[in-house]
Amino acid sequence: MNRPQPAAASPHAVSKASVIDTLAVMKDVVIPTLAKGPLIRRRKVVGLAERAGMDDRAVRRMQALRKKYGPGPLVLAIPVRAQAVILSAHDAQIVLAGSPEPFAAASLEKQAALNHFQPGSALASHGAPRASRRRLNEATLETGCPMHSMAAHFAAIAQEEMDEVAATALAQGRLDWDGFFTGWYRMVRRIVLGEAAREDHALTDLLEALRRRGNLAFLRRKDRAGRDAFLARLKAYLDDPDPQSLAGQMARACTDPGQLPHHQLPQYLFAFDPGGMASFRTLALLSVHPETEAAVRAEAAAAEGPAPRLELLRACFLESLRLWPTTPAILRETTVDVQWGEGMVPKNTQLLIFAPFLHRDDELLEAAHRFDPRLWEKGNERPELGLVPFSHGPVICPAVNFVPAVATHAMRALMSRLSLRLNQPERLPTDRLPGTLDPYTLDFTARPLAAG
Repeated sequence: MNRPQPAAASPHAVSKASVIDTLAVMKDVVIPTLAKGPLIRRRKVVGLAERAGMDDRAVRRMQALRKKYGPGPLVLAIPVRAQAVILSAHDAQIVLAGSPEPFAAASLEKQAALNHFQPGSALASHGAPRASRRRLNEATLETGCPMHSMAAHFAAIAQEEMDEVAATALAQGRLDWDGFFTGWYRMVRRIVLGEAAREDHALTDLLEALRRRGNLAFLRRKDRAGRDAFLARLKAYLDDPDPQSLAGQMARACTDPGQLPHHQLPQYLFAFDPGGMASFRTLALLSVHPETEAAVRAEAAAAEGPAPRLELLRACFLESLRLWPTTPAILRETTVDVQWGEGMVPKNTQLLIFAPFLHRDDELLEAAHRFDPRLWEKGNERPELGLVPFSHGPVICPAVNFVPAVATHAMRALMSRLSLRLNQPERLPTDRLPGTLDPYTLDFTARPLAAG
């Protein structure tokens, strides 16, 4: 039996939920999260979630559970699969700091979902294979560096692709999700796989189809032929890599075929999907917060060098991720019986850290429902407050610096060409932002920057 490493003090006591409260968690938290799509969003459900306030209801449910049972882990009354929800930032920090042992990131549910398209990824692995594959990802993404060594090249790609997006938006007088996202993924494919992949829409479409199957994890039969074709296509980019791409960097960094580099690259393509969502939402937030938008533009105008680190724009991007987490369910699984205060969390218990609850807990966080980029002055995470958009601890997303950097390059490029005014600004009341924001229906009036 292991004891969790304390974050600052002892963990809170474990409680057991009643059957009625377990059903309430399933109805208000688990089922809506699954319905929106854990691996790829279902657009209609995301729109419904915004209109119906599903995430607001989920936060209130979690707050009610904490009030009733206390802030410790709450074990649900599910007979088939031991599961518990985390009800405090303190305990979330303990779990994330204790990964991957005794809190494994590769839970059974996560493995079942990811096996549809990246079975050998670090996220779906455990033990020595996970550690080796993690090292490869960290070397490729240069996780410990604020800016990647190829940042200037990637910023130039972002500028080129967003210039094309801006030109189309100006011709049409508007910028919508589809216009933005087409250019976004051209940029992503060039950065991840190289110049030859710019127009490889078929690769992206195949990944999307496999992710849709992965949404149902155990419940959907794997398309093994499609998965093999997808991975073979990625392997071809690694066999003849573009040296100025992440695939080229990965090919150079790979020291062991068992690291399965072609199984790591899907996560890079996959992770940039929510990165695009957060970027588009950030543009919407800036549109309804003109003072912050002016400050962002001033920062960009004063910046020097081909790939400046724009701290305020980065903070706005992170604040978008806080307000609307693109990874709402952070899952861990106990690998042993874990002593938890005076209680115990049994082996093979799945732990759910529900990020929208921690990020929007207005009983503890004063600016829970307002746009406040100042929260991110200390970096990309605030685990002491439960703000973990890229997770936390040894299993923190290895792209914790990379994705925000690329996003800021892309947003800076768009803002250097366009004045964007959000249509339907009433969707974002500044005194209380909604619990869900559907990015697919955001729509901007686009004008040349000089026209204001």
